[in-house]
Amino acid sequence: MLLRVLLRPSLCRSRPSRVLMQCVWTPSSPAERFLLRPQSRGLKARGRKSQSQEERWRSRNKTVLTYIAAAGVGMIGLSYAAVPLYRLYCQASGLGGTAVAGHNVEQVEAMEPVKGRVLKISFNADTHASMQWNFRPQQSEIFVVPGETALAFYRAKNPTNKPIIGISTYNVVPFDAGQYFNKIQCFCFEEQRLNPHEEVDMPVFFYIDPEFDEDPQMARVDTITLSYTFFEAKEGQKLPLPGYSYN
Repeated sequence: MLLRVLLRPSLCRSRPSRVLMQCVWTPSSPAERFLLRPQSRGLKARGRKSQSQEERWRSRNKTVLTYIAAAGVGMIGLSYAAVPLYRLYCQASGLGGTAVAGHNVEQVEAMEPVKGRVLKISFNADTHASMQWNFRPQQSEIFVVPGETALAFYRAKNPTNKPIIGISTYNVVPFDAGQYFNKIQCFCFEEQRLNPHEEVDMPVFFYIDPEFDEDPQMARVDTITLSYTFFEAKEGQKLPLPGYSYN
């Protein structure tokens, strides 16, 4: 059929002004018109398929972006919560050279001092570069035995003409001894406000757990250092993690 159509003389006409002949084919029969229909339908089908694919990709991209945004918000929240949660864990377990916070009254009353194990407790005081307080321990060292309560004092003074709010962090060296260093009362992690030229004494009431003497890793430890550092309390101020260095 195609050969017969292509050879039809009525479809080709010659023009005297041109060497080539121009053939114009106009479908006249139903069979000839049918030859054009599949191509048109195929183009429309491919167009609809392409549009449907594009819509599906857009929907997937929106879903992926939503998950990424949610994950980002979650990570930011965890980063803000990490420091206080880690600090609480350190205080409860003595990890990172942090003294154990809190105490059992009955346990303290029932403690038996280990008389044969004398320990030297040294005290250190520091201030952050931006902190204008004068801060120092009232005693450089005291001697205690495990199972015995002890009281020490630090002194802070604001020498400026403006009120300053401070907050402190602390650690114990050697770090492994922190789990046995129990503080009954202290001024750590609490804001302290000093008015211009005001001076205060800050107590630290503590004891060394008697189990310290039973730990083989503590056999050669005879000196423990309690160190405090004061920072100026500012909005957005982040305290360093206990037991780690700071600038």
